Amino acid sequence: MERASKLIQRLRLPGETITGEELACSAWADSVGKKIAEHTRAARMVRTRLIVEVEDRIWQRQLFGLSRQILANLAERIGPGIVDDLEFRIMPWQAEVVAVARKEPQRAEHAAPAVTDEAELIADPVLRHLYKASRQRAGA
Repeated sequence: MERASKLIQRLRLPGETITGEELACSAWADSVGKKIAEHTRAARMVRTRLIVEVEDRIWQRQLFGLSRQILANLAERIGPGIVDDLEFRIMPWQAEVVAVARKEPQRAEHAAPAVTDEAELIADPVLRHLYKASRQRAGA
């Protein structure tokens, strides 16, 4: 079964009812998957290059490595020749949202007491005694 975008593209409706940019932007989430779509947004097209907004440099680098696969997925969904290149841009407003969403590392409220003998961590007194005895024999 053919995708609706391919059928619409073949119709050649007068006045370019649906532009290539609209097709590409609407097919973005389906082409990259739910997880990537949560961290990115297809913004606009410049000629045949799709400009994609990402939330940080890490996403930018990872998606750059996946560019060919993403382009193949887009071509499969909307047809070849509409999107020939991808550009990933870090958006400042996205970085602020991510900074708020990320939490500070949690710190322990009380410092754990330093254990000088690891055998003291064994709760069972009989096993603790056996462990100490075997350790003593191995060291002798």
